[in-house]
Amino acid sequence: MDSFELNKIAGGLLATLLFTMGIGIVADTLFKPKAPLVAGYALPAAEAAGSAAPAAAAAPAEPLPVRLAKGDAKKGEASAKACTACHAFEKGGANKVGPALYGILDKAKGGAAGFNYSAGIKERAAKGEKWDYESLDAFIANPKAYVAGTLMGYAGLADPAKRADMLVYLRSLSDNPAPLPAQ
Repeated sequence: MDSFELNKIAGGLLATLLFTMGIGIVADTLFKPKAPLVAGYALPAAEAAGSAAPAAAAAPAEPLPVRLAKGDAKKGEASAKACTACHAFEKGGANKVGPALYGILDKAKGGAAGFNYSAGIKERAAKGEKWDYESLDAFIANPKAYVAGTLMGYAGLADPAKRADMLVYLRSLSDNPAPLPAQ
């Protein structure tokens, strides 16, 4: 094989590489992905460390008694469907990942027999606290802010009207429903 043949082979390889590189450059210009306006994803704001004060994410537009008077148990039941993965709502229902919620209003915090509550709920139970409308409203709004160290993975329900619907539904889950707070 003479040098002319070697030059043709080397030229063919270099032309193939040059053609492949050119196709890549053309493809990059034709199908260039659009860069995002903001890199990454927006994360929820960090909570204040050790804050166990019952505070809703946003101040309710109306007082709780007014919202409860407008509440609809059917809408609350529909909202609570997502909660059935972790909680039982029927009378005599067994504890799941979370405690059974039948008759929760006016029940002692940490009062579901056989359920292992987080340290924060056990602390409140030791003080004799009960689940009333205000505490349930604050807990449903933001569980981690209401009880520091809670094991509940739910982020919270920000809409005050939907929380009122859920509270009216929870009230209906009782043999002796708790009276609504006075307006």
